[in-house]
Amino acid sequence: KLCGYLQKLSGKGPLRGFRSRWFVFDPRRCYLYYFKGPQEALPLGHIDIASACFSYHQPEAGAAAAAGDEVAAFEVHSPSGAVAVLKAASRQDMTYWLQELQQKRWEYCNNLDAAKRDSRTSPTPSDFSKGLVAKDSPDLSVLSQNASAERARNILAVDASPTDLVGEQAASQPAPVQPSAINFSLKQWSTEIRNSMSSLRKANNENRKSVFYTTEEWELLDPTPKDLEDSMALEEKKKPLAEWSKGLTSSAFPFDFGRIPHKTRRPLKDMIGSSKNRNNSDSSPPEWCSGNGNKLVSELQLKYQSQQEELEKLKKELLSQKELVRLLQQTVRSSQYDKYFASRLCEGVPRDKLELLHQKDNQILGLNNQLEKLNLEKESLQQEVKNLKCKVGELNEQLGMLMETIQAKDEVIMKLSRQLSECEDHTSSQSGAANSSVVTCTNKELQELDRLKDNLQGYKTQNKFLNKEILELSALRRNAEAREREWQAKYTSLEAKLCQIESKYLILLQEVKTPVCSEEQSPAREVITQLLEDALKAETSEQPEQAFFKPHLVSEYDIYGFQTVPEDDDEEKLVAKSRALDLRSLSLSENREISTGVKWENYLASTMNREMMRCVELKNLIRSGIPHEHRSKMWKWCVNLHIKKFKDSTVPGYFQTLLQNALEKQNPASKQIELDLLRTLPNNKHYSSPTSEGIQKLRNVLLAFSWRNPDIGYCQGLNRLVAIALLYLEQEDAFWCLVTIVEVFMPRDYYTKTLLGSQVDQRVFKDLMSEKLPRLHAHFEQYKVDYTLITFNWFLVVFVDSVVSDILFKIWDSFLYEGPKVIFRFALALFKYKEEEILKLQDSMSIFKYLRYFTRTILDARKLTSIAFGDLNPFPLRQIRNRRAYHLEKVRLELTELEAIREDFLRERETCVEKRDLISDDEEDS
Repeated sequence: KLCGYLQKLSGKGPLRGFRSRWFVFDPRRCYLYYFKGPQEALPLGHIDIASACFSYHQPEAGAAAAAGDEVAAFEVHSPSGAVAVLKAASRQDMTYWLQELQQKRWEYCNNLDAAKRDSRTSPTPSDFSKGLVAKDSPDLSVLSQNASAERARNILAVDASPTDLVGEQAASQPAPVQPSAINFSLKQWSTEIRNSMSSLRKANNENRKSVFYTTEEWELLDPTPKDLEDSMALEEKKKPLAEWSKGLTSSAFPFDFGRIPHKTRRPLKDMIGSSKNRNNSDSSPPEWCSGNGNKLVSELQLKYQSQQEELEKLKKELLSQKELVRLLQQTVRSSQYDKYFASRLCEGVPRDKLELLHQKDNQILGLNNQLEKLNLEKESLQQEVKNLKCKVGELNEQLGMLMETIQAKDEVIMKLSRQLSECEDHTSSQSGAANSSVVTCTNKELQELDRLKDNLQGYKTQNKFLNKEILELSALRRNAEAREREWQAKYTSLEAKLCQIESKYLILLQEVKTPVCSEEQSPAREVITQLLEDALKAETSEQPEQAFFKPHLVSEYDIYGFQTVPEDDDEEKLVAKSRALDLRSLSLSENREISTGVKWENYLASTMNREMMRCVELKNLIRSGIPHEHRSKMWKWCVNLHIKKFKDSTVPGYFQTLLQNALEKQNPASKQIELDLLRTLPNNKHYSSPTSEGIQKLRNVLLAFSWRNPDIGYCQGLNRLVAIALLYLEQEDAFWCLVTIVEVFMPRDYYTKTLLGSQVDQRVFKDLMSEKLPRLHAHFEQYKVDYTLITFNWFLVVFVDSVVSDILFKIWDSFLYEGPKVIFRFALALFKYKEEEILKLQDSMSIFKYLRYFTRTILDARKLTSIAFGDLNPFPLRQIRNRRAYHLEKVRLELTELEAIREDFLRERETCVEKRDLISDDEEDS
């Protein structure tokens, strides 16, 4: 996975600068997405690498040392003229990124040639990593790569290894920050707010809830004027004046967001407007020009001095107020004493005692005043001690600086003394002086030579990279031209075939309108025969060199491996071919509407840096159908979502252990499994012969499951479930998919010998039919048609071999995510889709005959999905569970009665001689 930190040049005007971003390459679309950080959910944007070219500038050796990290910047040019400037942490990282992006572009564009030929195939065949469908080779030949171009690319390649800031491990590293970089984008402020809310939601909702609600609206708030003045005063106290001037010269954006405490409520839009006004007023043009910088510094100095003077005045005023308060306290205290003495005199207390008490109180007051004065003197003395300590520290620092200066001067004196002695030693001979000048010149020339060598090496590396870039772009351009010529040839071939077919139809129409020959000699008979022969020809890949130029409408097998046209009678083949053409037309029209595909790409891009979680957005996407190229990944994720508690309780290698035990020890289910292997999906090329790869995988999964669950062992129907799962999953994942269906989704006894759970679901389905489709249910009851004989197999194998493959896999998408309720939804939707046609049938035989094949005539998956998830709402799962529990008791009672009847029959047969020759169905099967 190509990912890591890069700095992207963005912004306009004074806000333009490099911002640190987390970049992730998506091989599905050849996009380079960039996020604010590794943990963000939504990307800020993307760069299309497939149609881009790369370049970088080689600075001089001296200029490189002055520019610092600027030597690690490179450019990505898009066909629209936009240029993305990216900067790596080092030149080594830059070289690695350029090499990897070139390689990814080369691989994607070469793989695109074959994938683009059939819109029904995956856009990038290399995306598949699981399942039997992944191993299918494309129906059409892939263009062979240019061997000379590959050799030249290898020769021109530059070796580069990544540092810690490239790769998945870089996500744990801190982002490299520029001293003057501003990691804030006004353009994508809404995306950044959504990222923040997504992070908060992820932290607070560990219980897999995707949405939370609050009763209060959050707002960004502005400070009051008083808080603004207080914070500015604090900042001026903390920052020395030198930092103001330093900030003006070193930073291109001196403003500070978010430091001032927010108190008042104000909407976000008003805050942004006021922020812009403040920024515009504060960042006036004099701030950006060096000529007026000194003027601003002087104004700030005057402002600082005036505030210092005002502060001193306030301190003095505070001291005077404190003294006034102290005097007032003494006055209040003396008045209280006088009042107390007057009250005591009135009570008859002797005057001498009161005078003595009064004297003591005066002494106490005097001592308190003296104590206060001493405290004030103590505080002043402590302040003086602090000031003296500060002065002593400053003097120590000055002394240290003076000592360092003296030491440096001593070193300079000693150095100059040595140089003087050396000069005096060499003054005796002028030849020595000439030699020293020659040595100096030689040293300068050697330094210049080293600099030129460094420049030469840099230019050589740049030249190799640019030559490789030109070579790749030329090869890709030639491939694009060849692809365009092939599309033109295909278009011409299709146009020629259309003209031929149109000519034959015109002859037929003319003959029908005004027949000119007898029926035996009519040219219409010959034309019809020729049209039927052409229509029934299935296209194969026997001639790969001509495959691209043939009109590729219906292949022998679809993308899932199912046979499109059966090898039966011509009438059945004609109907199947017509159905395949209708499916092809629907798929082409769906491919023109890219909204669903874009939604999937955006969602998967948002999950690159975080785990997928259950949410409404994902459920709606899965209901619309998982794209062919993402189905393997999504099915595996859905299975793990439901089976996690089972897998966590098992030891590593659990599946292999089960399989080994089933192969080595006697397994009662193995015989029946072997009998059903070739009967599973005979119309699918992955299971059509004993040597097919799918047969062995199917055998392994069924044997392992029979060993895990001996109560079920093997039941007819499990083989088809596993066969569908193996088309997109590997053996072990398909095993856990079967465990999910049998042990998590379906009720107990669903696949046992009695099929108790399956019988219960049929009765629940009857109840739902009477509720959701009352007219159709009454129609079936009127003609006594038991439609559960048809629907029983729908539920048992989840519609395998009952609907066309495109609809089947979309049903499975929702089924693996939502569970068994989806089966009830689609079973009802199938009947509602053809409700009017069924109501027109007026006898039980025609109704039952129609029910046996009507699901194969339903081709519009979008309309069926809309009925299942829209027209049939509400559809509570609790209602299904309650009805299952109700019917379960009734079916159990019926089975108990049947078992009692069977035992009575066996006893009667044993006792009655005439009935001993009678045998039951079970005995006949055994």
